[in-house]
Amino acid sequence: MGSKPGLNRFLNFDLRYYLPDDILYKVDRMSMAHSLEARPPFLDPRIVDFAGRLPENFKLHGSKSKFVLRELMKDKLPASIMRRPKIGFDIPVHDWLRGVLCPLLLDTISEDAVRASGLFHWNGVKKILTDHLERRANLGYHLWGLMILLLWMKEWKIAPPLPAEELNNSEAPVFAFDQVGSL
Repeated sequence: MGSKPGLNRFLNFDLRYYLPDDILYKVDRMSMAHSLEARPPFLDPRIVDFAGRLPENFKLHGSKSKFVLRELMKDKLPASIMRRPKIGFDIPVHDWLRGVLCPLLLDTISEDAVRASGLFHWNGVKKILTDHLERRANLGYHLWGLMILLLWMKEWKIAPPLPAEELNNSEAPVFAFDQVGSL
């Protein structure tokens, strides 16, 4: 198996910056907020040092990560656990926007509010809103971002780039959700 150019540099960067400045920061804040003591066992200095000295093909074996850990645990964990993909601890934004936050979502991302923003075509926004609420797609993160943007514009009285009437009657370039996941 060939070497992966830059893999160790990437992993070192991850260890020095991404973990302490993002992941561990969030874990620390949330665990303290709930009076919990969180201990990431794989960050024990001895394990980190051992993992750092492993050959690159043991760190990333083809497209599989955590090769050594998987090999060590294959006889100890059920096959269903070993085969499942990595999943993070995500906030349930899709469910929130269909449930408890739905009134806020619909109030914030109304046709009037979207048109007044001067940034988006209502028909595109209406499609992702409908697709999400009718469970044809999970577009909660798109809608969350749009909702926060519109709330922010309202709070700080951010004016649209063109007057709303001029924008809605012109061919001026504005963002439109033509496809899921793109502007």
